[in-house]
Amino acid sequence: MFKKSTLRRFVLPVIVLLGLLSMWFFVSYTALFPGYALPSPPAVARSFKEEMLAGRLVNDIIASLWRVAVGFVLSAVLGIPTGLWLGQHIHARHAFLPLLNFFRFLSPLAWIPFAILWFHIGDKPAFFLIFMATFFPLVLATMSAVATIPSIYFRVAQDYHYQGLELLRKVTFPAVLPQVITALRVSYGIAWVVIVAAEMVGCQDGLGYGIWEARNGLRLDSAVCYMMVIGLLGMGIDRLLYQLTKLPNVRWGYER
Repeated sequence: MFKKSTLRRFVLPVIVLLGLLSMWFFVSYTALFPGYALPSPPAVARSFKEEMLAGRLVNDIIASLWRVAVGFVLSAVLGIPTGLWLGQHIHARHAFLPLLNFFRFLSPLAWIPFAILWFHIGDKPAFFLIFMATFFPLVLATMSAVATIPSIYFRVAQDYHYQGLELLRKVTFPAVLPQVITALRVSYGIAWVVIVAAEMVGCQDGLGYGIWEARNGLRLDSAVCYMMVIGLLGMGIDRLLYQLTKLPNVRWGYER
């Protein structure tokens, strides 16, 4: 007998996936859409094999992962400390909040012309676009988490004479860490969406460029292959980030 947790986590998703694949096979077999508009699963599988044997898919995966990693790490390294500082200083928070919200609502794709003019083509414009897409949500999420820490935490910290870095290390950061990890997972998803668009216009390799090239060559089977790889990579790295929630110092924030 399966446990209920096993059923929820594994069996039900597999059933949904099999159902989706069955629908895809049915639509392809009955030719509800022409092959050039909706490639069949066998055609996508052949395209995947072709791209792997040619080495293009592996190179594009490495290029995209590198760009996402650099841009995302830069935004986290700068955004989380900025959010912590703004959360602890109410006047600075009120001063910068409108500006942060302005840039948060500004689509990162609007920066594409500037990214190309400033950094030309290659890795640098992709780093810049990912940074602009993820920095402001991370700052706002961290800042909001700090601002909502119960005041009793700080009153107890005063009794123990915690100040400065000690207060940050023992009270503030542990209190906001669950929310920060959630913000990292959400921001990572944004980064993965942005890198596809960035590579379509500013790079000569990568998964986004692969989709663009497939579109220009009317190879939708190859485009679907790249789309599936993007989704699977995104899910895999999100699961890695999810493992952070199981750390002893973090798990309490998800069990309340």
